[in-house]
Amino acid sequence: MLSQESFLRIWSSVRRKHLFPELPLPELVEGAGKVAMEIKSKRMRMDISFCERMAGRLPEEEVVEALMDHGVAHHTCCPWDFSTYLKLYAQAKKVLRDPKMARRAVGYFTDVVADTYCVRRGDTKLPQLYRHMERGEVEETLVSLYQEIWGMDLGASGHGDVVRRLSRIPYLDRKKWEENVRRFARAIKPLLEEAEDEENPMGEHGPSDFSSEEIGQGLRMLASQGLDSFREIVQDLGEELLAAGGMGRGRGNPVDVDVLFYMKLAEGYALPVQKVPMEKSGSLYPYSHSPWEVGKPIKDLDIWTSFGKLLPGVSQIWERREGEVFGSSEGTPDCIVVIDSSGSMTDPRKRLSYAVLGAACAADAYLRNGAQVAVYNFSDALRGGMEVLPFSSERGAIYRTICRYFGGGTALDLRALESLRTDDPDIFLITDMQITNLRKVVDYLKGVRSRVTVVHIGENRHVQEFKERTEESGHISIYPVERQEDIPKIVLGKVREYLR
Repeated sequence: MLSQESFLRIWSSVRRKHLFPELPLPELVEGAGKVAMEIKSKRMRMDISFCERMAGRLPEEEVVEALMDHGVAHHTCCPWDFSTYLKLYAQAKKVLRDPKMARRAVGYFTDVVADTYCVRRGDTKLPQLYRHMERGEVEETLVSLYQEIWGMDLGASGHGDVVRRLSRIPYLDRKKWEENVRRFARAIKPLLEEAEDEENPMGEHGPSDFSSEEIGQGLRMLASQGLDSFREIVQDLGEELLAAGGMGRGRGNPVDVDVLFYMKLAEGYALPVQKVPMEKSGSLYPYSHSPWEVGKPIKDLDIWTSFGKLLPGVSQIWERREGEVFGSSEGTPDCIVVIDSSGSMTDPRKRLSYAVLGAACAADAYLRNGAQVAVYNFSDALRGGMEVLPFSSERGAIYRTICRYFGGGTALDLRALESLRTDDPDIFLITDMQITNLRKVVDYLKGVRSRVTVVHIGENRHVQEFKERTEESGHISIYPVERQEDIPKIVLGKVREYLR
């Protein structure tokens, strides 16, 4: 059994070799002895039984060093981060169709890249490990590939045709990884089908390898590629993403993938929020001087600078300014997100809804700044077609309410909206303005003290009426979307203007 002192010394040497990556200390754990290691949240866990069994053929220190080299290279070389893993998985899935098979192909591909990277750098025990390791059919072929591309005799004799195809792939060309993983997957597909239950002795690779922060970043990247792609891949990897904490929920809790899509897509914009300005104190204080003129009051006369005289152009009076203080609401206010989900609006589960995206971006902006968000999702609210979420910081509940789609008429229940208002929160309304009780809505918004942002989709007579009736209201900002293809650019650009 390897001593703790020897283990730490090997780890220190491996870290130095790989330029001191920020990885947690690996662990030796009891396992079945078939799989050498696994990686969970960037931490390597090496199987004691595997190491001890290999010790009869190779010094145990060399076994541990080789496994550490392999694990570290997965983080420093390939796949490097979760975003890269998702890109590789998407390409392998296009070739293999089957999610399980695609995951295995990506695992083997990243193993080949990581191991080849270590060998090209030199000073690694990986060739010795593969020479003495027990191998299944897939591993036999891959070790034969290593013989070919590393120029070493590793005692393997895998499928010659497959090895020739695999050996033509430039594994260390990072720019071609997505193309290369497709070529790799096509070449080993017959082997994966024949050895369906064969385990990778170097461990399976997937979302559990990465930290929750890396998974979140990867999902934001994936969301930017579109709803259909996001939905397919997240459904394929859902259970492991849950276990790794990448969806913000624990195993066994169902996740609405469409809601997660808008959540991650909105996080990618990270809009700033303008702080509430200082409140007026209501008291006046002397600010500057101006010459006294006939007709001006003399109660503000400054006798010291007027030399005790009352003469036009000579005497000085104080100009006063209202003082400012930081009130209880200083900082980022809470926000009520009001979203129209009537039949004239896009169903967010059928195609990308820019209205939902705009509302989600606004919600994310306030949440990032420590504020709370309430949601008023309405269609024909007067007939029960609405969902109201009181102020909350729970992202899942907020985005689920934003994504709710009713598809009916369009009317607001102003009593329900008023019930949410406390301490004059900001109001963010996104709608096509085809609201049956529009005049009452206008009168209500004109009467509140809140900052109000209104984003309207399309142009119609209702929009013009709204503009005309609110043009004198200094607290209401209105932003148009003239064409559907301009919605993300105009809505988010204008919201960014207002919120920053």
